[in-house]
Amino acid sequence: MAFTAADVKKLREMTNVGMMDCKKALVENDGDMDKAVEWLREKGLAKAAKKATRIAAEGMAYATVENGVGVVVEVNIETDFASKTPVFVDFVKEIAKVVVDNAPADLEALKACKYPESELTVAEMIPEKVMVIGENLQVRRFARFNENTSVSYVHAGGKIGVLVNLKVSEGIDATVVGKDVAMQIAALNPRFWDKSDVSEAVLDEEKKILVAQMDNDPKMASKPQQVKEKIAAGKINKFYEENCLLQQAFVKDGSMSVAQYIASSAKALGGTIEFVDAVRFEKGEGIEKKQEDFAAEVAAQMAGK
Repeated sequence: MAFTAADVKKLREMTNVGMMDCKKALVENDGDMDKAVEWLREKGLAKAAKKATRIAAEGMAYATVENGVGVVVEVNIETDFASKTPVFVDFVKEIAKVVVDNAPADLEALKACKYPESELTVAEMIPEKVMVIGENLQVRRFARFNENTSVSYVHAGGKIGVLVNLKVSEGIDATVVGKDVAMQIAALNPRFWDKSDVSEAVLDEEKKILVAQMDNDPKMASKPQQVKEKIAAGKINKFYEENCLLQQAFVKDGSMSVAQYIASSAKALGGTIEFVDAVRFEKGEGIEKKQEDFAAEVAAQMAGK
């Protein structure tokens, strides 16, 4: 069956695959469009399986609020360049929509959900996107708040995604407050939300470190152990101010803490705002990136490997 340039163009529009691959698919299947689509899909799945072992440490952390439901997701891909392509960005946003609409319990449940406007599941759609983008792609994690008031913030086009959950009264609009708190979390990445979250074990370890520092300080080393421990206990408030969100100095106004900012803003709005929870995802955190040897890679390609 003969085919034309228009057929190649149509197949490309249907699959988003490159022109040369589309032409080859039509050649291999005697111009049969349906078979060509299937052929590309099969080839794509084979390529996707090979790419699945490659490290994907770039990508996007994305947060959004839809119909009162707050969601933050992280989806990874191999290169920063690919993470900025419309195909990838749209895929991340669709994954967030799946989480909003389906409230999956975990990643496996998410992958079993239907992908928007498709008969495929998320798990089945991933290799399809791998075929189009040409890189390994992984949905890594997500979080969802369906109660209270959620406010989302995305920093630097997807480097960091933050979702803040607030309990508000009197129907006040806490969007600005939530955004400010989310930006604080994005910038300073506090270890704890409130000093009440800090365990005795953590405090004991911190006091131990402070005492050890004094032991190694010529000016403090000779002081009695009891005195050092008392000084260390007195410095715990400083630990709270550095490590606990609500006790941190508010970035936009260092004269008050984040807790004081929330309280004063709520009073000005005529109600109350209580910080409940938050999630901060930074793309690629904790993923060991592969050290690329580009000279070796080029040499391998030239050798036809």
